[in-house]
Amino acid sequence: MLAKVLSGALIGIDAYPVEVEVDIAQGLPQFATVGLAEGAVKESKDRVKSAIKNSGYEFPARKITINLAPADIKKDGAAFDLPMAVGLLTATGALKPGRAGRYVLMGELSLDGRVKPVRGALPVALAAKGWDVAGLILPEENAREGAIVDALPVYGVHDLGEVIDFLAGAAELEPCRVDVAELFREGSHGAEDFAEVRGQEHVKRALEVAAAGGHNVLMIGPPGSGKTMLARRIPGILPAPDFAEALETTKIHSISGLLPRRDALVAARPFRAPHHTISDAGLIGGGAYPRPGEVSLAHNGVLFLDELPEFKKNVLEMLRQPLEDGQVCISRAATSLTYPANFMLVAAMNPCHCGFLGDSLRECTCTPPMLQRYRSRLSGPLLDRIDLHVEVPRVPHKDLADPVDGESSTAIRARVEAARQVQRQRLEAFGLHANSQMQARHIRKFCVVDEAGHKLLEMVTDRLGLSARSYSRILKVARTIADLAGYERIEQAHLAEAIQYRGLDRKTS
Repeated sequence: MLAKVLSGALIGIDAYPVEVEVDIAQGLPQFATVGLAEGAVKESKDRVKSAIKNSGYEFPARKITINLAPADIKKDGAAFDLPMAVGLLTATGALKPGRAGRYVLMGELSLDGRVKPVRGALPVALAAKGWDVAGLILPEENAREGAIVDALPVYGVHDLGEVIDFLAGAAELEPCRVDVAELFREGSHGAEDFAEVRGQEHVKRALEVAAAGGHNVLMIGPPGSGKTMLARRIPGILPAPDFAEALETTKIHSISGLLPRRDALVAARPFRAPHHTISDAGLIGGGAYPRPGEVSLAHNGVLFLDELPEFKKNVLEMLRQPLEDGQVCISRAATSLTYPANFMLVAAMNPCHCGFLGDSLRECTCTPPMLQRYRSRLSGPLLDRIDLHVEVPRVPHKDLADPVDGESSTAIRARVEAARQVQRQRLEAFGLHANSQMQARHIRKFCVVDEAGHKLLEMVTDRLGLSARSYSRILKVARTIADLAGYERIEQAHLAEAIQYRGLDRKTS
């Protein structure tokens, strides 16, 4: 007997329908899975067999063939366990074929019949809006994630028996519902506050400028000056994500299997801080079955690279494409996948190998060749793509002992959001939302400077030998500073502040 059940699979951050066809024929007992099934899919036959038996149903001792269509796309993961089991029971006559084929099923089966959570429930739920189905049947842990879409009924199930009873009409299940507004309220709590940072007022100002325009920033300072502390508070001053941004971020975390089971939505800006020993596939993405890397997991948020020169040089150079394009293309012989990677890069480094170059209390022990080798770990093209270079000095004792809290993240975020609103109105016609995304034609139109500004830029460009990309970065940052100040035109003072954020350009001149 032949039975058909619908499921879903992932390709990149999107999903496509998979028709699970089950055929039971006369012959020697055999269980074959076709349709480019890989890895965990091939192993599913033993899980499905045990789950059916331990749930109180009979497993047919016949020739079983399961096809996963379309058969020309590789399938991986354990999410096909549940549709396979339902298809088998439908083919044996334990279930009527009509109702089972009206639902999208996903879930991994344990040997005792429990339905365990899987990756990618949200992308499948989003894609299923365009499929002719009555609803989705997902593991209990994935139900809230799928219910965010609010387009189809989503039913959370605990075990195989519960699924069979529902599809047979012997029991009813309540669709899962979530309050998106409440999820956003929950996600906004717990952010670290800038009020806890003592001193470093000029660094806070630079980070405010970076957040207002979505600019990349590099902090340079001795150990213990507060670089990591400052970086961890940047998500708290970024504008709150809208529903579309939160949905896209959640999709990436869902397909990576990193979405916490208690959280149905990533409602806060992500903050990713990989260790410097990370591989190129870990940072950019890839693998035998390509998965998103840290640059994609930081999408719509912050990617923090501490001890930047300690990262492998080939790994750092791979950042060039996502920093320019806001996405990562991973090409393999059989397929090519594109993952979004629109993030704010925040990096930190010591001024030299020992960490005390220019320190007022500790003497630097680095020789000029050591200093040169340390600085040469960062290529010029990479530094060009970082808009702000900020020096973070040691915090003096009087600032550390100051009992008065600094300005809160809430106050800073209000100014950042006001500047971002100006940028959205200006750039909306071009499909952009921040100054950092402007291209050459936008810079010529919106970054107009007066005669005094032109002279200042000419002098600085000639003296520092700035590249064309550095020149454009200065204009973008100046545009953001003007937006924060509420100016329509870029003034000389705005340019002067933007130029001072090119610290490494000054040192290498």
